[in-house]
Amino acid sequence: MPDPTSTWLPRPSLRFVAVWRRNLLVWRKLLVPSMLGNFGEPILYLLAFGYGFGRLVGDLDGMSYMVFIASGIICSSAMFTASFEGMYSAYTRMAEQNTWLGMLATPLTLDDIVFAEAIWAASKGLISATTILVVAAVLGLVSDARALLALPVIFLAAFTFGALALVITALARSYDFFLYYFTLAVTPMLLLSGVFFPLQELPDWVQTLALALPLAHVVEIVRPLMTGSWPTSVWPHLAVIVGYGAAAIILATALIRRRLLR
Repeated sequence: MPDPTSTWLPRPSLRFVAVWRRNLLVWRKLLVPSMLGNFGEPILYLLAFGYGFGRLVGDLDGMSYMVFIASGIICSSAMFTASFEGMYSAYTRMAEQNTWLGMLATPLTLDDIVFAEAIWAASKGLISATTILVVAAVLGLVSDARALLALPVIFLAAFTFGALALVITALARSYDFFLYYFTLAVTPMLLLSGVFFPLQELPDWVQTLALALPLAHVVEIVRPLMTGSWPTSVWPHLAVIVGYGAAAIILATALIRRRLLR
């Protein structure tokens, strides 16, 4: 077998599925509190901002504010859930429980483990977003079945955010380190990427900054699908999301390899 450390590109094998399955089996034991945590805060945002601010804001882009914000909350929920999984949970398995070192005693490679962690973060993000999508549909905030086409985009976006989180995990020396990433990256994306108000209403330099980050591109694809229309410029938006994800998984694998196999 080729030495996975002989190239800078990750070379995961299908054995990553075993790691993903292991994480799934562990998560099943914590299913209820985990779902409440991932589900509760986004729903609170949806109801508080949608019903509260919606009465003051009125319609946006030809739709009620409740409908407008529902799609943004779905995207931000995937970001938060995948980021949390890629940092706090992954760091626990890497540094506190030494689970990854134990896995390396098997035929698994580090590339398998890191890729599986990113896929698992994407799976958690998809689960969270799907749950909120169901609630939004029950509340009448989803236009038609086109909303289902948003789910593959959500999974891809959650993979990207999970991979970015793994980069931070590779650099972290304690859980406190993650607060910097949430404060300097995740929260600005939440506020500036069109989740709560139209991106087009922001100053030009803010729009440029937002479009340099992945969440705005996720919103630009998902919102039309949930509101009964088709997104425009899909391929450029997807290119940004995929580009961030590819760069992040390559960098995360290299950094974690250097940290654990030095």
